[in-house]
Amino acid sequence: MRQRVCILGSTGSIGRNALQVLRQLADDFEVVGLAAGSRWQDMMAQAREFKVAHLAIGRPEYESQLQGELNAEQKLYSGEEGLVELIEHCGCDCVLSAIVGTAGLMATVRAVEMGKKVALANKETLVVTGPVITELARQTGAQLIPVDSEHSAIFQALHAGSAEEIHRLYLTSSGGPFRTWTLEQMKQATPADALAHPVWNMGPKITIDSATMMNKALEIVEARWLFNVTHDQIEVLIHPEAIIHSMVEFRDGCLIAQLGTPDMRIPIQYALTYPRRLERCGEPLDLLRVRQLRFEPPDRARYPALELGFQVARQGGSSGAVLNAANEAAVEAFQAGRIHFGEITERTMEIVGRHKWIEHPTLEQLLAADRWARNEVHACLTC
Repeated sequence: MRQRVCILGSTGSIGRNALQVLRQLADDFEVVGLAAGSRWQDMMAQAREFKVAHLAIGRPEYESQLQGELNAEQKLYSGEEGLVELIEHCGCDCVLSAIVGTAGLMATVRAVEMGKKVALANKETLVVTGPVITELARQTGAQLIPVDSEHSAIFQALHAGSAEEIHRLYLTSSGGPFRTWTLEQMKQATPADALAHPVWNMGPKITIDSATMMNKALEIVEARWLFNVTHDQIEVLIHPEAIIHSMVEFRDGCLIAQLGTPDMRIPIQYALTYPRRLERCGEPLDLLRVRQLRFEPPDRARYPALELGFQVARQGGSSGAVLNAANEAAVEAFQAGRIHFGEITERTMEIVGRHKWIEHPTLEQLLAADRWARNEVHACLTC
């Protein structure tokens, strides 16, 4: 039987790449559910091509336009509750969670509750609910398979040893668009500057996170929960070529790395087909054209978000929810021209420092911490 896939965030960068992969794997996979935030026309085009009967739109104001486009077999769900209903009713075996931010969080939690295989392209799920969702997955037998290139690399490298044998995880970073900029230049950076990533073609939010290196801070927290390691077992390296996607050092001194071209279709396909490996969907890595592989330590003075990531990974509890929400709100403010580039991390650090930490939060408390952090950022902007 073909594996049935539901894609949360089908019109975004990850979702579109996933559908490219699934076009080539039509004998093995069937798309049974699609969800988008606002680009309903694009989702409808995808639904027609893949003959998808279950659809969800995150923004309810587009529901009426969509209703007029549906055929008799199609069912539409709307709002965040609709995303959860999509998971419950589409009959999927695997959920690709690729909605940016926390909009798709509850749908992902529901997939884990139902014991499904979850391909995680959404950092926020583990950053916000890490201690809750990993325990939930253990109870239900749900699989959490990372799609992020860094965490996919670690996931693959860990097949060489057990979790107890890990000495250190190395998360690599290309350094983003400002790797060679001075601090003064970075302070004047515009949204257009921040969106000009030198290696990866990603959505706007994650591209800006790459410029501040907040994406790496979030990945530190994500790795802490996904691989059950401590914060001091994680290290970040700048690797401009973006060929080695991450590495695992085992306690016997062996270092296992995963290499490949910077193409998100590769980790997407691996997450969908795991534990199988099917024919490649992207260009192979030509080792003869790789002239050098450089590594350098990140300058934490230029990228204070990294220290914040280690702090939150060490603290745990409710701090991940606050970190993620404050950063999301600050990035939105930067894109709207309300704050300067350097203020993204400054505002986030301020809110994380002020929140009342809960050591063992419930899901409801994590969602409340998320709302509090967003409100605090907006309140700061109106002072």
